[in-house]
Amino acid sequence: MVSTQGQAVAPSAATDALGRDIKHRSRRDEIVRRMVRNRTAMAGVIVACGLLLTAIFAPLIATHDPIATSTDALQGPSRHHLMGTDHIGRDIFSRVVYGTRYSLRMGLVAVLIGGLSGTVIGLAAGHYGGLIDNVLMRIIDALMSFPGILLALVIATTLGTGLTNAMIAVGVSWIPQFARLVRSNVLQVRSMPYVESARSAGCGDFRLMTRHIFPNVTTPIIVLGSLGIASAILVGSSLSFLGLGAQPPTPEWGAILSQGRQYINRAWWVMTFPGIAITITVMAANLIGDGLRDALDPRLKV
Repeated sequence: MVSTQGQAVAPSAATDALGRDIKHRSRRDEIVRRMVRNRTAMAGVIVACGLLLTAIFAPLIATHDPIATSTDALQGPSRHHLMGTDHIGRDIFSRVVYGTRYSLRMGLVAVLIGGLSGTVIGLAAGHYGGLIDNVLMRIIDALMSFPGILLALVIATTLGTGLTNAMIAVGVSWIPQFARLVRSNVLQVRSMPYVESARSAGCGDFRLMTRHIFPNVTTPIIVLGSLGIASAILVGSSLSFLGLGAQPPTPEWGAILSQGRQYINRAWWVMTFPGIAITITVMAANLIGDGLRDALDPRLKV
């Protein structure tokens, strides 16, 4: 009887596993198809890939040393200096190319800091509820009472100048958004039948959060993270522009803007080209974020 039951149960379990795998792959393929059909999102992906390649191969693309000075101060765009030079003769094109590394790093690291910290806080608050939820959410509410850029500015001023401190400041300013988003989704998911079944089967809190709840709240986290990269790059560039982020001679886009603002009337190229680079990068990140939101939102399914 045991053997017969074993033979009857095994095919059923294998069939269920196969069904779940097929369903997962079908959903993944549908998301990819939606993303590929979205022309604006794919344009953002192409631009983002170009920026990533520029950051990786900056030494091969740049025509000059980005921090080397020369006597060609405030020279306009030419064959020798594609985007002109700044007030001490540094090549703007090379500085913009190398600046891609710093700006992309700013956006990715800041969102990673905010996303990881906010997700942990949101998971704990939503899952445990009660006093833990109240304490954590009151802290988050206090942080959200400040506009994001103002909060980043206060934190950066407290930590001191530097690119690393600026990334930390921008990342901390994103914690409230991730925490609130994750908590609201956890409150919906924790009452689902499969979570109740896992809890009845004796799953501990850590296993419940990591194996059963978290995988089902990742979609909004991915969307917010992709959109947050654009905002993080903007805020990080703003901090550098104010002198709280990257310090000279680091070729970061916000710092280049700051150094060139006093020459805007007679050397427009010093601020124009890094400004265009910031605009293109932020636009690409926003297009990707919008595309991911449309592809991952099941309510848009036809």
